Amino acid sequence: MRFIKKLFGTDKNKPDADHISSFNEEQAKEEDVQFIDHGVQTIPVEKITGSVGKYYDFDSRFRPKQHVSKKRFNDIKKIMREGGKLPSVNLYQIRNNYYVLDGNHRVAAAKELGQTEIRAKVVELLSGIKTLENIIYVERKGFHERTGLKEDINLTEVGKYNFLEKQIKKHQSSLADRSGDDCDLPKAARDWFNTIYKPLVAIIESGELLQYFPERTIGDLYTYITYHHWSQSPERRYGIGISQIIPKTMDAFRTAMLERECPGYPEMKRTITAFVFINVGMIPENEILETLYVLDEIQEVHSVHGSIDILVKIVLKRDFLTSDAETIAEFVDTKIRRIKGINRTQTIIPGISKVKDYLRI
Repeated sequence: MRFIKKLFGTDKNKPDADHISSFNEEQAKEEDVQFIDHGVQTIPVEKITGSVGKYYDFDSRFRPKQHVSKKRFNDIKKIMREGGKLPSVNLYQIRNNYYVLDGNHRVAAAKELGQTEIRAKVVELLSGIKTLENIIYVERKGFHERTGLKEDINLTEVGKYNFLEKQIKKHQSSLADRSGDDCDLPKAARDWFNTIYKPLVAIIESGELLQYFPERTIGDLYTYITYHHWSQSPERRYGIGISQIIPKTMDAFRTAMLERECPGYPEMKRTITAFVFINVGMIPENEILETLYVLDEIQEVHSVHGSIDILVKIVLKRDFLTSDAETIAEFVDTKIRRIKGINRTQTIIPGISKVKDYLRI
C-alpha cells in the first residue's frame, strides 16, 4: 500500500506535502458563489498563494518541486529576464487571495525573479455565506470601488467602511465649499487620504499605540480615534501627545497638517520642484532671463551653452486635488511659454534629490 501511495503521489502526510494552497479546498468552504469577471488586471505577485490543479507541483514558496521538469520554468525565466512578452496568466480570486488557473510556471518565475506585479485575467468568486470575514470583505470592496483608492485600508469591524465613506463625503463638501467648485468623490478621497488619513496614521504609529491592540489594524485605530474625537467629541486620551496635537475637527486637523513645515510623510510636502529647459528665438536672451526671474515661482534662472539656452528651477505650491504633473503643466503653459521669444520648453521632474548645504565663509 505504501508503494502505491508513493507511486501515485497521494501520501500527503510525507514531508513533501509542503505545497501551495489548493483552490478546490478553498472553494469547497464557500456556498452560493457568484462569479465576477474582472478582465485583465495588474495583480501583486505576493497575493497569488495557490493553484487550481497543480498546487502539489509547487512548494509553499511557489517553487517547482523536484519531480517537475525545469526546462519550461527556465525558458520562462529567461524570457522574463530579457524583457520578453508573455500572455497574461489566468487567476481565480477568493477574497484577498488568488489561485492560478493557467500560468503556474509564469507566476513561479515572477516570484523567483522578484517581480512585484503580474498581468492576469481575473475571475472572482464572491461567496454568499454571511460570515464576518465575507461581510467585511464585501464592505471593503465596495468602499475601494466607490472612492477609487488603490491603497488598501484594512478594518476588522462591520460598518466601519461606511463610517470612513461618510467622513470622505463630509470632506468632499468641505472642499467644495472652500474652492467654490464641485469635487467628485474619488478626488475628495485622494485628498482625504493624503492630508488626513496618512498624517493621523503617522501620529498613531509614532505613539506606538498599535502594540496595545494586537488584534486590531492601524485602520481600526484611525477609525476609533476619529469617531470619538470628531464625531462624538468626549474627553479621551489616546497616548503620548496625541490628544494635544489632534484638533477637534477634521478640517482643523487638515489645516494644521498642511501648515507644518517638515511633516514626516512625503505625501504632505507642500511644494513641487521641477526644472524647465528653454530654447529661445531672436529676442535677446537677457530680456527673457529678466522676465523669468521676476516670477515668484521661479527660484533660479541660468543661461547655459549647448542644445538648450536657459535652465529654470521652479517651485510650485502643491494642490492636493490636482496631480503634480497638471500643476506643473499649467504653470509652464500660462507663465513661461507665453513669454515672447520662447520657442520650446522641456520639463524635468526630479525623482530622488540630494542637496548639499554648503558652508559659506
